[in-house]
Order: sequence, then C-alpha cells, then structure tokens
Amino acid sequence: MEQLTIGKFTLTWLRGGNIQLDGGAMFGVVPKPLWSRRYPVNEHNQIQLRTDPILVQHGGTNILIEAGIGNNKFDEKKKRNYGLTEESQVEECLAELGIKTKDIDFVIMTHLHFDHVCGLTKREGDRLVSTFENALIYSSQIEWDEMRSPNIRSRNTYWRENWEPIQDQVKTYHSEKEILPGLRVIHTGGHSAGHAIVEMESEGQKLLHMADLMPTHAHQNSLWVMAYDDYPMTSISQKEIWIKEGLKEQVWFSFYHDAIYRAIKWDESGKQIVDAVERK
Repeated sequence: MEQLTIGKFTLTWLRGGNIQLDGGAMFGVVPKPLWSRRYPVNEHNQIQLRTDPILVQHGGTNILIEAGIGNNKFDEKKKRNYGLTEESQVEECLAELGIKTKDIDFVIMTHLHFDHVCGLTKREGDRLVSTFENALIYSSQIEWDEMRSPNIRSRNTYWRENWEPIQDQVKTYHSEKEILPGLRVIHTGGHSAGHAIVEMESEGQKLLHMADLMPTHAHQNSLWVMAYDDYPMTSISQKEIWIKEGLKEQVWFSFYHDAIYRAIKWDESGKQIVDAVERK
C-alpha cells in the first residue's frame, strides 16, 4: 500500500475496487486524440478507474476519505455497465495495518455517488449494516438531501441501500467543516450539487484532494470536465480557483480514481511533475 506524509498526517491508499468507464464520458467534450495521449484506453474505449479510499492517520485518529466500491452491490447488469473488475479489499487492507472497522473515527465523503459510497454498507446475512460502525460520516447537507431524494437523473447513482443503514452516523455541514486542525472539507458543487474537496495542511506542507473535479491526473486542465458532471461550468470555475492556487503554492494533489498516480506535485506551470506517488 502506497503512503505519503503531509506534516503530521500519514496517508495510506487502500484497495477499494476497480471499474472501467467510457473514456468519452470521463473527458466530456475533449476529443479522444487529445485525452488518450494523457491516459490509457482499452479497445472498448474504456479507461481504468480505481475506487481507492485514503486512510488518513493523525495523533491516533483514523479517518477515511471516501469508502470504495464495496462488495456484493452489483448485479450482472451493473458489473457489465460499469466495467467492474475488482471489488473492495478495504477491510483486508485495514487488517494488514492492525486496524479494525470499529477503529475508524471519521469518514469524509466528498459526494455520495455509488462509486464512492458503496463501501459504507455491507451485507450481514439478509440485511445491510454499516461497515464502519463507530465512525461519524461527513457529507455536505446538499449532497445528503439529494442522496435521500434524488431526481430523475441522479437516482441512478444515489442508491437507497447505501444510505439507509448509516443515516444515524451522518453529520452534515454547509460551506465547510474542520474535521481536525489542518484538515477540512469544503463544498464546491460542480460534479454534483453537493460535491466537496478536502484540504490538508501541516508543518508547512499542503495537499488538496479534488475528488471528482480532478478524478485523474489527466483532468488537470480546468476545461477537461466529465460528461457526468451535473454543473460543468461550476466544475470549471472551481478548478480554476483551486488548481491554480495549488500550483502556485506547490501543493500535493491526491486522487481516488487514478490508476497510475496516487498523488502528484507539479511545478508552478503545471507542465512538469516535481514529485509523485505512483500506484504499484
């Protein structure tokens, strides 16, 4: 498991599963001859996308950013449509680190689409239960409201089985929430109405987890947004703010979906990689 240290925060990427989605949908209006230079694509026009939660440890506190694809949540049709090739091994990864599900204190959800949230619940016999039974689960209020009352478009990604078992653990916020000193989640909108990013700062080091505003390193360009985005112009404007600021400050950018890099630090121009954590 790959790790990165940001001051007093230790980040470890867990194995949360793997899906393959249409490359055209993932890059929106960007022509394939452009995006395919930056990210590999298979013969079915699909790109590999990890769904790997990040374990953040600080002073004895265990935090997850995202929850993975889960297990036994996909029927054969969903497996085909979403190109599922690997289910979650989050519990096994935690066990390798000497951590149990009950030891997770907080789960930060940038948004609640199925590929981020399925791992929050699991099957025990004929019922679904919370995977991280003692954790407080943070979501923006906007996202949590839509999760429970999706519209005609979003009902395909906000699944009842992913929120009903954990509803008593959910804590919401509006514009932003400080989880620990130096660790905050910030509402941005864009990919979904309630989408958020995570900012981490400690001992002069800083990291931005842009979540699905920048799902892979190939989405660094502000205009390269997904066809899946509900509010693409909001995605573009938020990327303009956060990525430009991050490049100027020489921060780390971390990824949940990238099959190549876990985290990258670019130079101020954004054209050269200064440092990186590659996925093994």
